[in-house]
Amino acid sequence: MAKPWVRRAAPAIGLFFIAPLVAEFLLGDLPINLVGTLVILAPLYGGGALLIREAVRRTGKGWPSIFVLAFAYAIFEEAFTTQTLFNPNYLHLNLHLLDPAYIPALGIGIWWTIFVLTLHTVWSISVSIGLVEALVPDRATTPWLGRIGLVVTGVLFALAAAASTAFEIKQDGFVASIPQFAVAAIVCAVIVVAAFWLPTRLAVRAPGWIPSRWLVGAGALAAGSVFLLIPKAWGWRAVVAYLVLDFAVIATVLMLSHRAGWGRQHRLALAGGAALAYAWHAFIQNPAVGSGGRVDRIGNAVFAASLIVLLVIAGRRTAADVG
Repeated sequence: MAKPWVRRAAPAIGLFFIAPLVAEFLLGDLPINLVGTLVILAPLYGGGALLIREAVRRTGKGWPSIFVLAFAYAIFEEAFTTQTLFNPNYLHLNLHLLDPAYIPALGIGIWWTIFVLTLHTVWSISVSIGLVEALVPDRATTPWLGRIGLVVTGVLFALAAAASTAFEIKQDGFVASIPQFAVAAIVCAVIVVAAFWLPTRLAVRAPGWIPSRWLVGAGALAAGSVFLLIPKAWGWRAVVAYLVLDFAVIATVLMLSHRAGWGRQHRLALAGGAALAYAWHAFIQNPAVGSGGRVDRIGNAVFAASLIVLLVIAGRRTAADVG
């Protein structure tokens, strides 16, 4: 029988590992035989997701604050830890990430900036939190960690970020300019402050039509799939398409989530549909590491099947939810 503290900490432990599994493995960037990299990835992705969720739930804020803090996390990782927002040849892989829609004055590629920040904001953090909270609907809005847990998570996150940064610099040798770091830091700080200025969860919601959870899930799957399929060769047209899609989805979710009848099953459907977009797209994704051969595809199948099992379990646990 599990000890009481293990039972209490189970959702936090789950998020700690599910976040990196979604961010890198379900996406298809890393093959299953590199699952050992969770030693670094879990404290970074999972630690970040946990700290964001705990900060929001402890202050009584809601999903808008989680989403905004996830955006700050995305900037932190890509501007400071990996520096891909500024590096013209990340890890010497000749990916040309900054070429489409490049702005010389800023030293960034707008296509890559929007693409990678959306990936982390939506999938790495928000989807991961949504999936795990759906597994424990009775504890979805309450803190999962005590003071010691928060301190340990914060320390692990800081160590992982420092280790990842040191590794990237050693392997690549690239370091962004001071103005680039300064602007990124200011933007991150402003976003974090804005996240806690957002209103708390609404006690009373407006009337209006609410789609079924199946329609919400299908919409999330479709929107996520379209986002992942937009070719970077479109350049500025891809940027426009990303912005239109991102804002359309955000506006739709904000409108629907403020209506009576929107509940945990809808939130699960939203996260699940987006996650399924990652799952199927991984089979045609060119992995960041690996050849895309048999081992990679077996891994894609394992992670996709695991996601489906998770969604079934979460769906059953949220089935009785009415608000």
